[in-house]
Amino acid sequence: MKYGMNLLLWTTAGDESIFPLCEQVKGWGYDGVELPIFDLNVDNFSKIGGKLSELGLGATAVTVCTAEENPISSDAAKRQAGLERLKKAIDCCAAAGATHLCGPIHSALGEFTGQGRTEDEWKWGQETLAKAADHAQQNNVVLVVEYLNRFECYFLNCAEDTARFCREVDHSHLKMMYDTFHANIEEKCISGAVKSCADQMVHVHISENDRSTPGEGGVNWDATFKALKEVNYDGWMVVEAFGLALPDLAAATKIWRKMFPSEEHLATEALSFMKSRVAGA
Repeated sequence: MKYGMNLLLWTTAGDESIFPLCEQVKGWGYDGVELPIFDLNVDNFSKIGGKLSELGLGATAVTVCTAEENPISSDAAKRQAGLERLKKAIDCCAAAGATHLCGPIHSALGEFTGQGRTEDEWKWGQETLAKAADHAQQNNVVLVVEYLNRFECYFLNCAEDTARFCREVDHSHLKMMYDTFHANIEEKCISGAVKSCADQMVHVHISENDRSTPGEGGVNWDATFKALKEVNYDGWMVVEAFGLALPDLAAATKIWRKMFPSEEHLATEALSFMKSRVAGA
């Protein structure tokens, strides 16, 4: 298992300002960082890649799509813009040495139509991501589709649907991830959810039900780690948590109060928690 820390707990920056933070994460004992890729500056991510190599840290990355760059839009121009955005994010990953680009890359974050997904949207999403996966393959990056809970998106909300989406695309560089926060809201059975997507799952987010310190909330961790053990998951296990450090991100993730003593407490306790649960599963 490889253990990572998503830097969105502290920052959305994609430049040299994250170097001291990366050093801290390394010092706490993590194997890697998950980089926010919102500013699509390849040169900056190349510098980040150099620093991570110097520190001996691995990397994954996370990004989102916008309403104007939406892979499932009925507007072909917006679908093309979504594809171009993903290609740029993949280029940033390659520059930084990140092996996985994850997130709700299937559709625009927080955009709703007032109904469930359509067959056309399903088709458009698969066509767009298949093209993005071709670019990812050329850059040795795996695209990792993340399903979100019903309050954040309408297109993919559960493990079974996301696995089917990826199976139908059938591309070596388009897979999916499992996120304990979204699963806690959407899945009827944790074990069933993990097993339903095991053949497509290449990444896991460890996130508490209140987005704070993993192991200090209400997620069914016994079932989670047991299920991951049963399907022999052995990839990246990345902590994703959010706090009040970034007002815009706190508003987007609906964090209205202080949820943990400090970011260091969350990061160090989360790593200890993951390692102990993996060992004991």
